[in-house]
Amino acid sequence: MEKIYPPDVYVAQSSPELGRGVFANRAFEQGELVDVCPVVILLKPLNQLPPRIQTLVYSWSALTDSSTPSTAVALGYGSLYNHNNPANMRYQAFDDEKVLRYSAVRNIEKGEELTVNYNNTGGEAQSEKDSWFSQHNIDPVVS
Repeated sequence: MEKIYPPDVYVAQSSPELGRGVFANRAFEQGELVDVCPVVILLKPLNQLPPRIQTLVYSWSALTDSSTPSTAVALGYGSLYNHNNPANMRYQAFDDEKVLRYSAVRNIEKGEELTVNYNNTGGEAQSEKDSWFSQHNIDPVVS
């Protein structure tokens, strides 16, 4: 197993509407690994979790092509990345290691907020629809 080092990121206020976000502590190049987060697997589908928890988890079964419904809580900074479409990072699940890896999809400047796309259950940075919030009856403005 590879050694995981602390990421070059930090948490700060994103905006009054979005609350906290995660920001780059240095510049990242396209394709560069930004963060690796261990996950805790929950053997419940998303719709069986409390609404607030639904906003913090990933669909592990979709990411790993598992037939067993499951979600994952990303530890570290993983559940704090805000949404954007397109986002500046993509994420990939590694089931054998129980981690999510976040990589830059374009060059990211120091101080820029790091984002993922909540709509694309496969972890890609862009999606055709921007409906994740409405599908989950969530107001996208977090206070």
